[in-house]
Amino acid sequence: MTSKATGKPNTTNPEVLAWVEKMTALCQPDQVHWCSGSDEEKSTLTAEAVERGILIQLNQQKLPGCYYHRSNSNDVARVEQCTFVCTESEEEAGPTNNWMPPSQMYAKLHALADGSMRGRTMYVVPYLMGPPGSPLSKVGVELTDSIYVVLSMRIMTRMGNIAFEHLGESRDFNRGLHSMLDLSPDRRFIAHFPQDNAIISLGSNYGGNVLLGKKCLALRIGSYLGRKEGWFAEHMLIVGVEAPNGEKTYVAAAFPSSCGKTNFAMMVPPPHFNGWKIWTLGDDIAWMRPGPDGMLHAINPEAGFFGVAPGTSRKSNPNAMQAIQKDTIYTNVALTSDLDVWWEGKDEPPPREALDWRGNRWTPDSKEKAAHPNSRFTAPIENNPMFATEANDPKGVPISAIIFGGRRATTLPLVYEAFNWVHGVYLGATMGSETTAAAAGQVGQVRRDPMAMLPFCGYNMGFYFRHWLNMRKRIKNPPRIFNVNWFRKDEEGNFLWPGFGENMRVLKWVVDRVQGRAGAQETPLGWVPRPQDFDLEDMNGFTVEDFQKVQTINVEEWRREVLSQDELFMKIYAFIPKEMIFQRELLVARL
Repeated sequence: MTSKATGKPNTTNPEVLAWVEKMTALCQPDQVHWCSGSDEEKSTLTAEAVERGILIQLNQQKLPGCYYHRSNSNDVARVEQCTFVCTESEEEAGPTNNWMPPSQMYAKLHALADGSMRGRTMYVVPYLMGPPGSPLSKVGVELTDSIYVVLSMRIMTRMGNIAFEHLGESRDFNRGLHSMLDLSPDRRFIAHFPQDNAIISLGSNYGGNVLLGKKCLALRIGSYLGRKEGWFAEHMLIVGVEAPNGEKTYVAAAFPSSCGKTNFAMMVPPPHFNGWKIWTLGDDIAWMRPGPDGMLHAINPEAGFFGVAPGTSRKSNPNAMQAIQKDTIYTNVALTSDLDVWWEGKDEPPPREALDWRGNRWTPDSKEKAAHPNSRFTAPIENNPMFATEANDPKGVPISAIIFGGRRATTLPLVYEAFNWVHGVYLGATMGSETTAAAAGQVGQVRRDPMAMLPFCGYNMGFYFRHWLNMRKRIKNPPRIFNVNWFRKDEEGNFLWPGFGENMRVLKWVVDRVQGRAGAQETPLGWVPRPQDFDLEDMNGFTVEDFQKVQTINVEEWRREVLSQDELFMKIYAFIPKEMIFQRELLVARL
């Protein structure tokens, strides 16, 4: 069945029209539908998706406006081995990216896309990344044969006519082509052409590979454009921290996956912090540009959350749970008999019987998990009760602090502050996380993930560090840079820090540091809070001694840490800025 929806071009932009015509001739769809982003269009496409079995309508009493999607079981996550950066020279892509020359990749993918949409509808999806009218915003146009993609892009971006209004007659837009083909992993490619501002994604229908505004444009292409144009595209959350007197401080933070990024972005302060509020501007991506006031100004280019469901609960993230109660698409979670959803770690006990993420009968005795570990929710960001309305400000918000953090059982203290910008870049560049059982490789092995950008940087990682260092000259009042580690353990394997809402105590010290209110002590690593600088009141038995334990700096552990940093440095040694080598030598000298 092909789409009943029809539509004429809703733009007169000659570049857009010519490119869509060219791709239509290549893919040969039965129909072309130009998406407007209207509510009527959403209703029509949703009804069709339900009729075709692509979506299942959930219990509208419990979850109004919510739908369920089950993806192909071979297509449930991002695929690094199928993800390419295609630049003219291999050096530009760098040793941490898969590379192929653009001409070779275009030839390969155009051959696969030839006739790929016969019997299908091509949807023209114009979308705006960032607030309308913002100099930081970018326009993309995604051509797709997936209704799931259209409806998800409607949540994740400002989709429809609003994007063409922002674009006008400009040629500056991202050209994105997506076709599911037959979902065969052998013909799965996510290829980025940074020099052409173009993306081609074939053979997948999983969000991270096919919602082209997300990791593809916002980070891989965005980071390349940021270097060229003098701004940052970063894998960072953005929060506004409001003190009881109304003072607001904006903080950006980068954590690798499984390090509590979404929970931190939607943190609820414990009762002790009466009157403090955490406002969420974004949980995943920040675009940051120097502003006329000399500060780094940030926008969240997205309009939705694409979050991991397992482990999300009213205890771990009450704001996320509220955000996904309406107008949400759930993918690869479990489906209950009353058309509700369930996953491991949800507040309710397991259902007596359900359909698992593959559509098979599941009971609590089943050996398999009910929800896929990477099952997702796609929800409008404005559903969050603590959504910060300044996320729609075209000027962005001024960032006072940047926080880096990974998952480390030893070595790294709870929090410390970099001595200066260059030292802060070094902290971000050497950031790492220990592998958990869910990740490939030996458990407890440190995997370096600079700035949490290793899978998402659209060019050479050595050039990326150089860009961070060069940007210091453009930012008169740079944010202070901090490092955190919520996951330090004692000899018995127990966490030394309670985490979750108590992370507000660390955030308060960060805010007080940038506002000039809190002291610190100099150490070989950087500035660390003394017990008198840090709020330890009402911590249910967590003592000054416990705090000193979680802040301990063990010189022997740090000597091993410095040696283990070589792994990444050696991989990109030919391109690494000398400042990074000097910072390492300074650290060795201080130790």
